Amino acid sequence: MSLGLLVLNAVALLALRRAGAAGAEALGGGGGPSVCGSNKPYSLGGVRASAAELPESLPGDKVVSYDELKDMLGRHAVQLFDVRNPDEFASGRIPGSTNIPLGKLEEALKLSPETFRQLYKVDSPKKDDADIVFHCQSGRRSAIALHTAMGLGYTQARHYAGGYSEWSQRQRK
Repeated sequence: MSLGLLVLNAVALLALRRAGAAGAEALGGGGGPSVCGSNKPYSLGGVRASAAELPESLPGDKVVSYDELKDMLGRHAVQLFDVRNPDEFASGRIPGSTNIPLGKLEEALKLSPETFRQLYKVDSPKKDDADIVFHCQSGRRSAIALHTAMGLGYTQARHYAGGYSEWSQRQRK
């Protein structure tokens, strides 16, 4: 079984275990990508799980802190992907980030390097790159993005759980 499938199974098991009887309704309804902070169900590889469950299921080495991200940016040692919607990205962003909305991420990561470069104006990440970081507004969508990328073989990718909310708050200080 691939790492991606193991992650998907672990996420599904965690979501089902926490859902209980009341969760049966939530796991069966809704669908589509959730917004940050939303507890709407999200279909992940055919398994419905609450987006709120995903960040808790990530190992600590998959999460980048504010200080780590700031250091990576300062060293130009990060491929930072903002998975928020284009309007959110336009209203404020982390410098050096590339916007790939969550709903387009899987398709984008499957593009040829040439097509990826044409569409996003940056080099396509490689599956073994250790400097890939996803972020959103507050960590929910970026956790989903991380699971998506891991399922496609980007096993060293990580996410910035604080998201743009933490970044903008800490930059004002």
